[in-house]
Amino acid sequence: MPDSTFLPGDRVDLRPIEEDDLEFLRDAINDPQVWRPIGGSHPLNLEQEREFFENVVCGDDGVHLLITADDSPVGTIGLREIDWESGTAEVGYWIEPDEHGQGYGSEAAELVVGYAFDQLGLHRIRAHVFEFNDASQRLLESIGFTREGTERESQFIDGEYWDTYWYGLLEDEWRADES
Repeated sequence: MPDSTFLPGDRVDLRPIEEDDLEFLRDAINDPQVWRPIGGSHPLNLEQEREFFENVVCGDDGVHLLITADDSPVGTIGLREIDWESGTAEVGYWIEPDEHGQGYGSEAAELVVGYAFDQLGLHRIRAHVFEFNDASQRLLESIGFTREGTERESQFIDGEYWDTYWYGLLEDEWRADES
């Protein structure tokens, strides 16, 4: 496939998700180390992944990108629930378990947040993470997000209820961190 990099980074590149990526996405999203932290609870087959691709990825309501390292897919990242009137969106991401701890998620998040503020003109980015997901909490905090609140016992995973932590990052906070 020709280079279709949309946002180049030092160690990762972000490119549009293509139909050829569906098997990677299906396999990864069915891994418990991926679906548990993002709140999934149902297995997805290739046809369901294709429907997600056609209805969400190819839709106009967000920005959905594949994270690649050395031209190999390692995860996804995106902006959803973009509210143009208020200038807000939610960032979401996951990294394939074999690639955890490489810094790919942090770099991808920095690229997408920069894009959201610099190119889309957004004012605020939010994210949510479950209380057991320490790695994602560290990632968000390392790039400037602030924990803003807790939604108590809001998600049922592995037989128990977990809190959801809400994070936010304002454009001027991002700009202050850049300097």
